[in-house]
Amino acid sequence: MSEGSLHRDPDVVLRASGIAVRLGGAPVLTNVDLDVPRGAIVGLIGANGAGKTTLLRVLLGILRPDAGRVQRPGRRAGIGYVPQKISLDPHAPLRARDVVMLGLDGGRLGIPLRRGRLRGVVDDALAQVGASAFADARVGELSGGQQQRVLLAHAIVSRPALLLLDEPLASLDPASARDVVALLDGLRRRSGVSIVVTAHDLTLLLPVLDRVAYLAGGRAAVGAPSEVVRDDVLSDLYRRPMRVIEAAGRTFVVADEGMATE
Repeated sequence: MSEGSLHRDPDVVLRASGIAVRLGGAPVLTNVDLDVPRGAIVGLIGANGAGKTTLLRVLLGILRPDAGRVQRPGRRAGIGYVPQKISLDPHAPLRARDVVMLGLDGGRLGIPLRRGRLRGVVDDALAQVGASAFADARVGELSGGQQQRVLLAHAIVSRPALLLLDEPLASLDPASARDVVALLDGLRRRSGVSIVVTAHDLTLLLPVLDRVAYLAGGRAAVGAPSEVVRDDVLSDLYRRPMRVIEAAGRTFVVADEGMATE
């Protein structure tokens, strides 16, 4: 197992090779490879328990794999992170801009930011995610969609090269979820940041994904969505007949029981 910064391939911002993780003695990930291209949106897709969050924690560096190697952006480039669940006290006197400010690390720039510059950087991050209108509101009183925007601003305020988000669409109503997807797409187009996002539902993310890592049974099928989200590829991944179905504007991956009994 080893880790390091990427220097050789300017088109790849993160590379994971041969990742294997066991938790409680059981294999969760087995020999998973993943490249994150610069400026791309990569989806870690799979059912609950498929290992999406485990892989994200490995990529982030907070979980050491049992085998494999992760090469990340250098310290100066940095990584932004939005966890799956954060409990925000509605009575805490913490404004949206205060949360964003906590994401700044003046030491990364070598010198502390002056007060005026600090406010400007925070305001810019809030503007990028469409949160300027509620910058001074108590964060605990914001809606789920608004809180997600604030947490995203917190993650990008230091201008990272890579942004990792764990289930950012969970618990959001459909309209707010669509807004967050559009926001992520806009961020990568404007700033060139690479984004890795976990989700169990392909539907909303699929139009903006450049690459998919579809996880099942500890294994991953990785490639462009058109290469991965297919009956034959997912049947091989699940080791049983699977079918990709488009219905009612959604994408479903289901077991093909008819094929299984033939």
